[in-house]
Amino acid sequence: QVQLVESGGGSVQDGGSLTISCSASEDMYCMAWFRQAPGTEREGVAYITSGRSAAYGDSVKGRFTISRDNAKNTIYLQMNSLRPEDTAMYYCAARTGGYCQMNPNIFTEWGQGTQVTVSS
Repeated sequence: QVQLVESGGGSVQDGGSLTISCSASEDMYCMAWFRQAPGTEREGVAYITSGRSAAYGDSVKGRFTISRDNAKNTIYLQMNSLRPEDTAMYYCAARTGGYCQMNPNIFTEWGQGTQVTVSS
């Protein structure tokens, strides 16, 4: 069974930066970040393929950058200009196969989540 382990969450002030990471126990074609705040639906943040094609949710474009180290089966999410509305549990997701979308329903593997809190 594939394991996804997230790390790097924490608390930061409005306008600050944080990087979170997710390591997979095996190579996964598509890896992504989703987030969910209490009382809200899970929202797509960004995804990246093993070929390093990436896409972002509208609310984070220009502020967040997803990257990938294929040798380590690890993805990173560099988050800049953080806002209180970015506060959420951030989940890593992954899937094999030849396509990648910002749709949580296509992902077969999920991590436990890492909390990001942005205070004003």
